[in-house]
Amino acid sequence: MEEQKYQAALEAILFTMGESVEVAKLAAVLEISEDEVRALARKMMTQYETQERGIRLIELEGSLQLCTKTELYDYLIRIAKQPKRQVLTDVLLETLSIIAYKQPITRQEIEKIRGVSCGHAVNKLVEYRLVCELGRLDAPGRPLLFGTTEEFLRSFGVQSVDELPVLNQDQLEEFKQQAEEEMQMKMEV
Repeated sequence: MEEQKYQAALEAILFTMGESVEVAKLAAVLEISEDEVRALARKMMTQYETQERGIRLIELEGSLQLCTKTELYDYLIRIAKQPKRQVLTDVLLETLSIIAYKQPITRQEIEKIRGVSCGHAVNKLVEYRLVCELGRLDAPGRPLLFGTTEEFLRSFGVQSVDELPVLNQDQLEEFKQQAEEEMQMKMEV
């Protein structure tokens, strides 16, 4: 059982590091000898090969690394060529706009402006790296403050939030009127 524990630890370290790790460092961390690390590695190499796994363990000048089997590269190339599409729904765009123009802003303030819960929208925007946590408001409950990121600026082609378009008073009144009409329609349903 001890050997499985060491193999699991070795695998976890190499997977997490993503690059080669010196056998001496692995031995020090696992608190076993370098020869024992190499013996574990040889057993793991055999297991990866005989179990038809997608990865292999290799040794490079006194270091170990997990890597993809070369015969599976075609699959990696296919997935890497597929562009990641981040779909910004109307809800996400509305939430993002509020954050961009009012930052730093709390989730509660966003919800007050939108009139509905925005937890999912904010979480999605954080996941897309368009919004991030800026800190906490010095108020009861210490709510999180949100703001836009460099990825937001890149995505929308601006160098700073100061370059965001400014709405004139007529546009603001028109948007306000549209929002009130939408609220009336929802209340009638």
